[in-house]
Amino acid sequence: MDDKNKPTSIKSWKEDDRPREKLIIKGKDSLSDAELVAILIGSGNRQESAVDLSKRILANVNNNLSELGKLSVNDLMQFKGIGEAKAITIITALELGRRRRLEEALIKPKISSSKAVFDIMQPIIGELLHEEFWLLYLNNSNKIIYKNKLSSGGITGTLVDVRMLFKKALELSSVAIILSHNHPSGNLKPSKADIDLTKKIQEAGKTLDIKVLDHLIITEKDYFSFADGNLM
Repeated sequence: MDDKNKPTSIKSWKEDDRPREKLIIKGKDSLSDAELVAILIGSGNRQESAVDLSKRILANVNNNLSELGKLSVNDLMQFKGIGEAKAITIITALELGRRRRLEEALIKPKISSSKAVFDIMQPIIGELLHEEFWLLYLNNSNKIIYKNKLSSGGITGTLVDVRMLFKKALELSSVAIILSHNHPSGNLKPSKADIDLTKKIQEAGKTLDIKVLDHLIITEKDYFSFADGNLM
């Protein structure tokens, strides 16, 4: 290869522009997503530096870290310079980030808004490729006493057993519940089936003196609240 066409080595950059050194000198917030990925993979290929390779990988997923986290080892190995070990490193780092978000959500169990529900449930169901229906069981202080996956379905839907839903609520002496399910399609508009099911659960809750506070449809980045939308 002509020297003129060789990629510029990261080692030849100014010290405070190199990803590792930049992190030490300026802090982690100063690094771009590509620079963080470059630290993970360590090196690029003969045509690209680690940063350039990282930029190309991110561009392939529209610079969306959530989408990057969905790639498999084989997907990542399609990029020249990414072997099995580097692919596993990227996947592991993103999975740790996802679990961290989940843990942060779980240490804030009191529900004060629909956004609080979204923050808790999005890491659990927001990125799934199939639908799941979950319940949050609350005490009289609106604190979560239990989370429960009631059902899991395919890409198009899931079945909900209302009797099992309230059986658990009674066992826990829960005074209120919040419903949530995901739409893998990304569509936030509630279907007629979603609306009918919510009304059915609400009516059953009135008989048992258990409040149904909200029902959230959750996608990867957003949510729809039945309560906020005046559908409760």
